[in-house]
Amino acid sequence: MTQGPIDLIRLTGEGNSVVLRITGRETRRGARTTDVLTSEFVVDTPFVSGTLNAWLFPADLTEWQECLDALDAGQAITWRDAARGPALSIERDDTEERLRVTIRDNATTLTTVTVTVPLADTWFDDAYDRLEQAWKTWPSTEDH
Repeated sequence: MTQGPIDLIRLTGEGNSVVLRITGRETRRGARTTDVLTSEFVVDTPFVSGTLNAWLFPADLTEWQECLDALDAGQAITWRDAARGPALSIERDDTEERLRVTIRDNATTLTTVTVTVPLADTWFDDAYDRLEQAWKTWPSTEDH
């Protein structure tokens, strides 16, 4: 990997944080050769902390773009719900300007964690910039 990790998702505030950090790229060989991004969900609160590794595929980045658009329009989202591995759900509470973020791992740890973080005014612009940085750093052969 020529560049350091990229935080694709970064939700922080009031002592709580949920981060999805892209840590590198691998080529998986099998019936079909596939490029994947290695990543880790990092949750840190005064009550609970943990890390969970995950692989991301180009389709996951495309789906994240769609989820950002839906969130920006005020909708609740679930990202990677059909994927084997952790899923991320985010609900907006516009009255308190907060996000309720849930990471659910039904594949390995059978654990669900929900964290509430404030929604900063600049969060959406920052989130779209992080996604674009991920596409530029690890371009796929598929269109996005």
